[in-house]
Amino acid sequence: MTKVHERPVEPFSDLHCEHGEVRATLLHDPTVEGLDMAIYLDGSASMSDEYEYQKKYKNLFDAFFGRNAQTLPNIVEPQVRWILEYLATKDRNGLLRVAYWACGGVSPIEVIGELSGKDVQSYQFPGPSRFGNSTNLQPALQDYVNYMRGQARLGAKRGCAVFVTDGVIHDAGKVKAYCNKLVPEMVQGSLPRLNFILVGVGDGVDEEQMEDICHEEYPGFGHLWCHRVAEEISQMAELVAVLVDETMTVASGGIIYDDKGKILKRYESRLPAILEFRIPPGCKSFTLEINNQRFTQPLPDDDDDDDHHR
Repeated sequence: MTKVHERPVEPFSDLHCEHGEVRATLLHDPTVEGLDMAIYLDGSASMSDEYEYQKKYKNLFDAFFGRNAQTLPNIVEPQVRWILEYLATKDRNGLLRVAYWACGGVSPIEVIGELSGKDVQSYQFPGPSRFGNSTNLQPALQDYVNYMRGQARLGAKRGCAVFVTDGVIHDAGKVKAYCNKLVPEMVQGSLPRLNFILVGVGDGVDEEQMEDICHEEYPGFGHLWCHRVAEEISQMAELVAVLVDETMTVASGGIIYDDKGKILKRYESRLPAILEFRIPPGCKSFTLEINNQRFTQPLPDDDDDDDHHR
């Protein structure tokens, strides 16, 4: 028999079917249409130690002479890679705006770029070129809002930005005043609906200040912010994922059906980025149901073939 490939259909970005085992990767969460996400990493001086790369030597002799060292990821890098990979499943095109904020130098914002969630292991996060001496959040908010004005012309319908900090916000009053100006634009529809997530890391965070910013309720809109504090950077990634799910009110789960309507797998909690399940012999397609929406993906005629990538 001639082997036939099936291209992934949205919201799937990758499909692998072999010996009745299916592995389907979600390009984005289909329950949040047109969502554009971003993450802003604290670039203030208090974070400089966390961005330092550690060196590992084979023996004391090499360590003494400072040679043959293996560079290990800093403690921020694995967390940010995990966050990017997860957030890309929510983003409309799988590309996320990533930047440092509270930096030093000419601009308090240092944009890293539009990063793909598929290439996370190749990214490095050494910190900004110059660390800042104050943690001012309003410039980062303004950067994201300006970015979203441009993305709205390209199809973005909603936005969510994550801001990570390890200390006190020095311009909390300006942040609240700026938000009061933004909300009427969103209510009127001249700006896409935006939500902001503030993640504090470590014992230098002023949680009372975070609550003051995030508990503000805006007429006709509701809450613009949410926040949470992680004791260690190692807890940051999972915390961000939970907050994004809660904020964007994504599906609490989903159901996979075969082409005869039989349930193959049920996800009771958060829908993962990669769906893995078995199909019965002769099955020609499967359907993912989320919040009463159905997305049907045809399967190759020969299911013992190699991977298919978009």
